[in-house]
Amino acid sequence: MEFTSSQKGGLAELKIAAAAADLGIGVLRPMTEGLRYDLVFDVAGTLLRVQCKWATVKDDVVSVPLRTSRHTPAGYVRTLYSADEIEGFAAYCRALDSCFFLPIADFDGRSKAHLRLGPARNGQLHGVKMAGEYLLGAVAQLGERRAGSAKVRGSIPLSSTP
Repeated sequence: MEFTSSQKGGLAELKIAAAAADLGIGVLRPMTEGLRYDLVFDVAGTLLRVQCKWATVKDDVVSVPLRTSRHTPAGYVRTLYSADEIEGFAAYCRALDSCFFLPIADFDGRSKAHLRLGPARNGQLHGVKMAGEYLLGAVAQLGERRAGSAKVRGSIPLSSTP
C-alpha cells in the first residue's frame, strides 16, 4: 500500500510516540496546529520539542528529510529547523520498523540526514553517521546527560537504554 504524505506523517508520529512510551519516555502532543514540533518528550523531567519525520532506506543508508515543504500561492516554501525551535528530530523507518532520534545539534542547518546501516564501501569514516548511534533509545540518555546543551554521545552505547 502506498501512503500519502499526510498518512506517512501520521503513522510516523504514532510509531515514534509508541516507541518512546515503550522506553518509559513521557510523550505529549500539542493541542493546537502550526507549531514547529509534533511531539514533546519528557525525559527525566526535561522537555524536548521533537519534529517527526518519515525515513526511507536505500543501499544501506537511512535517509531522513530534515526540512519542511508547503505549497503556497507563491509556490513551494521550504524551510529548515533550528535549535530555537526544536531539540531534535524523531524518524520512523517503516522498512526497518525502527525509530531514530537525531539531536538538532548534530544536524542543524541540514536539509537531509543520511544514517549508514553499515560501513562505507570506500572506508570513509570522517563525517559518517551510523544509524545505530541514533536509535530512539539514545534520547533517554539525552535527558540524563543534559547540562546546558544536548550531549548525546558518551561512554555508554547510545542504544543501550532498555
